[in-house]
Amino acid sequence: MSRLREQYENEIKAGMKAKFGYKNDLEIPKLVKIVVNMGVGDAKENHKLLDAAVGDMEKITGQKAVITKAKKSVANFKLREGMSIGCKTTLRGEKMYEFADRLINLALPRVRDFRGVNPNAFDGRGNYALGIKEQLIFPEIEYDKVEKVRGMDVIFVTTAKTDEEARELLTLFGMPYAK
Repeated sequence: MSRLREQYENEIKAGMKAKFGYKNDLEIPKLVKIVVNMGVGDAKENHKLLDAAVGDMEKITGQKAVITKAKKSVANFKLREGMSIGCKTTLRGEKMYEFADRLINLALPRVRDFRGVNPNAFDGRGNYALGIKEQLIFPEIEYDKVEKVRGMDVIFVTTAKTDEEARELLTLFGMPYAK
């Protein structure tokens, strides 16, 4: 069992129960999944860039990435429906906690001029979205082997009903919010 999951089972549940006055353990919000998405707009000209992005994604998450395709054709972007334009991975269970632990404790502190993540990036239903500008902050990625620096989106999906509950849950997990 990962350190973050043990911490959730022992300390975080108790802290959430005390703060929000939950009567039942099943009311306590929990992390359901983490979705990591990487858009590769250049993939329409060069398919090898998409393969490199998928490789990076698989190294970072430790799980196979799924190639995402365009839903609509957009003439201004020279994009046709069905073209491969990115990749994503959905993490659940033990891998989700491992990834969250590595993101919060290893990767985010390596960001240049890091002052914390945006505390207002909640969607109103208890989910949190985080944008990362470069994949180099993860220790699994070797700087010399990177062809192009790419960003990614990390979405934390929780069972929290409100943003306040979700913010408290992620704060207890150690998410470094900007003041």
